[in-house]
Amino acid sequence: MNDKVNDKANDKAGNGKSKFDWVTERSSCSLPKVFNTLRLEVAEDVKTRNALRPNNSPYEFSIAEKGEDFTILLKTKDAHKSVTFSLAQHGIVVRDDNGDPMFEVTPTFSDEGKCRLNVNGQERETWQVRRMALEELMFQGN
Repeated sequence: MNDKVNDKANDKAGNGKSKFDWVTERSSCSLPKVFNTLRLEVAEDVKTRNALRPNNSPYEFSIAEKGEDFTILLKTKDAHKSVTFSLAQHGIVVRDDNGDPMFEVTPTFSDEGKCRLNVNGQERETWQVRRMALEELMFQGN
């Protein structure tokens, strides 16, 4: 009986006979898959933000894809601003509308079996990366 209790404790701790499929989970944390996840989630962010605009608002958000990049655009009658996500060899580079890098994102697979995004040495979730990239574009002055 003690052996069965120990086996269950080992399974929960990720030791011994754990059934955790780390290979599949790690595969879903690959750079192209994380980039695609960000692209889909950003598209939802753009849709949500546009739905929150007041009637007859003088601005609109859109998303454009070009090759391995996708760009979130803020269009007003006086200005156009943007943020671009680019898939690079070793990470995802987020750039402002001048093309200057804001930060770089690299996927990392944690010891807890979770896919996290590394930005400036800190682990982030996708929503946090999206906020870092888009909060100023989507909410400054609007």
